[in-house]
Amino acid sequence: MITLRAATPDDAAAILAIYAPYVVTNAVSFESKLPKQDEMRDRIAEAGDVYPWIVGVDEESELVLGYAFAKAFRPGPAYRFAVETACYVSGEIEGQGLRRTLYHALLATLTQQNFTQAVSTLTMPNDKLIQLHEAIGFRRAGVYREITFKNGQWIDVGLWQRSLTEPNTPPDEVVSFGSVGVVRA
Repeated sequence: MITLRAATPDDAAAILAIYAPYVVTNAVSFESKLPKQDEMRDRIAEAGDVYPWIVGVDEESELVLGYAFAKAFRPGPAYRFAVETACYVSGEIEGQGLRRTLYHALLATLTQQNFTQAVSTLTMPNDKLIQLHEAIGFRRAGVYREITFKNGQWIDVGLWQRSLTEPNTPPDEVVSFGSVGVVRA
């Protein structure tokens, strides 16, 4: 059984172990150099009580098997209601539904926090992740052509966007992750 909980900086090593293959062996990640454990710890801590980081943990072994997170979509107060999202799972459980479970929880949590839009950037081609994103409500919003260079090649990046809620005018301010907690969809 897998449980979901808020990630803490102490999960940095486990999260980094999941993330490493995405950086080192393929073009899914936009990073070309694996971050250090302290850098990952800082990313989790810097999300503060605004941007959720959620981990999926095996109840028996207590191993972190996957994670999903949100971060600011763009800097500046006008963008404060939009987030960029990402989700990674351990290679041995790829395709078993954990990524979808984590993503559903992340999106439900973001909705409860009053974020209005979620954006995901995907390297292309990437049929499997595109299908997942579209199955959970993301829609294609555009493509940046040959914008990243990794593994000796230029790569297109697609943008997928999902409305989380109808925005009010004026919008409801974003509430803390701590006050909402992990919301199971």
